[in-house]
Amino acid sequence: MPPPTKGDLRMHTTLYTNGLLYLGGGDFREGHVLTIGDRIDRVAFDDADVAPAAEVVDLQGGTLLPGFHDAHVHPLLAGIQLLGIDLSPVHDRDAYRQIIAEYARSHRDAPVLSGGGWFGDVFPGGFPTAGDLDDVVADRPVVLHSHDAHGVWVNSAALAAAGIDSDTCDPEGGRIFRDAAGRPTGMLVEGAVGLVGHLLTDPDRANLAEALLAAQHRLHSVGITSWQDAAVGASDLGPDALPVYEELDQRGLLTARVVTALWWDRTRGLDQIADLAAIRERLRTSSRLDAGTVKVMVDGMVENHTAAMLEPFAGTDDDRGVAFIAPDDLERLSVGLDAAGFQIHFHAVGDAAVRNCLDALTTVRTQNGVSANRHHIAHLDIVDAADVGRFGELDVAANVTALWARTDEEIVTRKLPLLGAERARHHFPFADIARTGGRIVGGSDWPVTDPNPLWSVRTAVTRTGVPEDPHAIGVGVLTQPLLAEQALSLAEALDAYLSNAAYINRLETSTGTLREGMLADLVWVDRDLREIDALGSARVRRTVVGGDTVYAAP
Repeated sequence: MPPPTKGDLRMHTTLYTNGLLYLGGGDFREGHVLTIGDRIDRVAFDDADVAPAAEVVDLQGGTLLPGFHDAHVHPLLAGIQLLGIDLSPVHDRDAYRQIIAEYARSHRDAPVLSGGGWFGDVFPGGFPTAGDLDDVVADRPVVLHSHDAHGVWVNSAALAAAGIDSDTCDPEGGRIFRDAAGRPTGMLVEGAVGLVGHLLTDPDRANLAEALLAAQHRLHSVGITSWQDAAVGASDLGPDALPVYEELDQRGLLTARVVTALWWDRTRGLDQIADLAAIRERLRTSSRLDAGTVKVMVDGMVENHTAAMLEPFAGTDDDRGVAFIAPDDLERLSVGLDAAGFQIHFHAVGDAAVRNCLDALTTVRTQNGVSANRHHIAHLDIVDAADVGRFGELDVAANVTALWARTDEEIVTRKLPLLGAERARHHFPFADIARTGGRIVGGSDWPVTDPNPLWSVRTAVTRTGVPEDPHAIGVGVLTQPLLAEQALSLAEALDAYLSNAAYINRLETSTGTLREGMLADLVWVDRDLREIDALGSARVRRTVVGGDTVYAAP
């Protein structure tokens, strides 16, 4: 049977009217959008150009946008957290302990308790200890991932079950926190997280599917129709999401468009490129999944002393953090991946890690020439001034986590002291990168921070916290901008989660803008989004993917 045509009455028609349309580049206009089937048929600004439709959606003065893209997110990890001990709704040590105790009481038969979402600034010294957990749960192991996913907080039972004691050596690329006597304190970061991994029972496929569906619902509820999963494969970050995505896709339950950034295994060499290419080929028949990207983890994070820095952390003799991949190896794998046609999604937080990525991509350009691959570097907490202009020169996208760019308690007490005054001037230099021709794309890193793109947009524009965010804690977080000169315009911030993110997800010819012929991936928000202060309280009323409503506000 041939596909339905525009004149086929079986194709559903929807008219969106009585509101603002966001057309990109800061252009808001009153108008109408008509969709037929899975496509935008008409974008009109005159009532005379409006055609009849089977369904009429009254936008009630709100804003219609193309569906948001999240260019860096971890949905399966977030979903697992939603179904386990979820500490993300609160920001307080005692509240954490209460949630943990309540979960333990209601899951008495669980041999190990797990979850996450805690912030270090609520604990003395910036990190929790086993003692903070032992009087809450002492009879079985507890393993709780930090909100940033770079460490775990465990109780004494977990340390004992994993055989971690004073004689246990730090694993490569990881660290066991210890007290003055050398005893483990209950905090493990980066590669050391794997020391307790075997304690966690791998969720069965049904539980993983439930977790991913829960995450998909949450993302749709904030208007996200497409995302790039920033770690797909077996890693310290959690179970491999790929089989779960494939199962949901085959069952018709995957309603988002997903780019899977396949995990680069640092213990292997270039031979793994063939395995990654085989996965990419297998997914070519899917209309929902794209496996043309590889995630390369270059360093860790500042707060744990695992970001790779050009100069030592302030207050240390010569602690420059951790580079997970040596520069020469990074160049070789980057050249190999680019030659194989893969987009590279780098994680780089420290200024040395960012420079190493840019150097590697310079070598890629020299050896392979200019390609169609769309490489990007995520997070970019610190970028040396000498490297800012290289994003535009190399056509490397800056994948920013905008919600971090604020003076919250976590940053002020745990991060800025490690940077020192001079380096703090180069903290999240979004505007400098944009001014020098770099493409800004947006990602949430959820569950590290909230996935609501409107919160990220507000922070990118104001460089302050969002009042509605329970983690926007601190004396000046709502009023004192973090480097106000690095603020983006509203157009730059919105487009980072729309057309620019669609570009980095290789979907810009079909999504990311309200234009005739584009896919009907849409989000209706209940506010006039030109009002910056309203972005924190704005709510999504409807999210549509390919003409199908995937979320409707209750």
